[in-house]
Amino acid sequence: MSDTVNTTLRKNALGVGAIVFLVLAAVAPLTGMVVVASLAIALGNGGGTPFAFLAVATVLLLFAIGYGKMSSELVNAGGFYAFVVKGLGRPAGLAAGFIAMLGYNFFVVGTIGTSGFFMSIVIADKTGLDMPWLFWGLASIAVCYLMALRGVDFSSKILGVSLILETSILIVFDIAVLFKDGYSLSAFSFDSITSGSLSIGLLLAATGFLGFEATSLFSEEAKNPLTTVPRATYVAITLIGVILGVTTWAVVSATGVARAQDTALAHLETGDLVFSLADNYIGGFLSDLMPWLLLVSLFAAMLAFHNSASRYVFSLGRARILPSILSKTGPSGAPYVASTVQAGFAVTVAIVFALAGADPILTVVPSMLGFGTLAILVLQALAALSIVVHFRRKNDPRLGTTLIAPGLGFLGLCFAVALAFKHFDIVAGSDARAVNLLPWLLVVGLVGGIGYALYLRSNRPVVYDALSTDLERFDEALHNTAAVGR
Repeated sequence: MSDTVNTTLRKNALGVGAIVFLVLAAVAPLTGMVVVASLAIALGNGGGTPFAFLAVATVLLLFAIGYGKMSSELVNAGGFYAFVVKGLGRPAGLAAGFIAMLGYNFFVVGTIGTSGFFMSIVIADKTGLDMPWLFWGLASIAVCYLMALRGVDFSSKILGVSLILETSILIVFDIAVLFKDGYSLSAFSFDSITSGSLSIGLLLAATGFLGFEATSLFSEEAKNPLTTVPRATYVAITLIGVILGVTTWAVVSATGVARAQDTALAHLETGDLVFSLADNYIGGFLSDLMPWLLLVSLFAAMLAFHNSASRYVFSLGRARILPSILSKTGPSGAPYVASTVQAGFAVTVAIVFALAGADPILTVVPSMLGFGTLAILVLQALAALSIVVHFRRKNDPRLGTTLIAPGLGFLGLCFAVALAFKHFDIVAGSDARAVNLLPWLLVVGLVGGIGYALYLRSNRPVVYDALSTDLERFDEALHNTAAVGR
């Protein structure tokens, strides 16, 4: 079998809907409500939190306008790493690739912690089977890995079912609140929006959207990627904003807008704000079902992040930044070597944590998800800047869509990054010194990426040049296909 076949992802496997499922599964709406929205209400701007979600959605849609234009010119499994190479050059792109790889791999370890922890609690409570968190976490990543090897189209079908189930229970809750008490417009009053800490509310709301950027990672596997990826991005951001924004509005309306923050704080330690409200508004079978759907949501997020992390590893392997064997794909088109290495890394780190006696919620999840969140926010900001620079270099006349909109998105993302650095203890959910030193890993990734790029330019120029030629190869092929279609 030729190298070209061995390193080619499956073509034309994903439509708009499938990519949206992959992305929204990473966002995990039910998990977002149970964890992120509850934290944002408690620690952020309380009853005004629905505004925070809608404001973040607006910023990301502005970014997505330029992102869509860039996606119509660039197709690569390297996602935002490829965007930064295209816009800011190979050294910056390589640094972005390292940051992305670190962030997504840490996220997968974090999902082992969250999935294992909640599975151990829910399953023990519902069935009496009491197993340690590591057992359930490793079982989850094993199933996730096997599903990923079946191919991205198989993953999208599984994630589609998961997404429909968890979103449906939120919609039922939203409708129940609407008909029983109605939604309070006071949630959007100036006093509510500025109550508590609006900056922390915006920061935590931004974490609820993490994962939307994965649309570009699946461009090589998409049908008509020059149009499919931008459309999937717009749909994903809009749906995330609507689901989280409206459901948060339902939550603060159910608690009473003025009392929302105090109520959320009272439930902060147990993390059951949404569950307690579900008992009151939907009760019975559906309320009992919600904890099980939370486990489905957590598993879906793990599978989605595993697919994303594997594609960053695959892409860097194909560019020979990492060993080229990582770019091998199987009969299903799945990057099986990259997937194996990614799962192996996540399992190893989780086992090390467990052997050290680390608590999954107090140590594993805060450190891994906290750093992953910061890394992806930085990656999004770099991609936004790359879009602006790329189109200015081309003197593109479409100023509204290639300068103003993505420029405003870049400024909004920079604000989110600054808040994440300032309040990293809140993002990570821990004030432990070791956890709060993790942002320095981004400096290591940045300096290491740029330094390695300079080394390649001097000592391995063929590999250095391939950082760009790999991108152009896919551009040319797809533009030719589009031309034939016209």
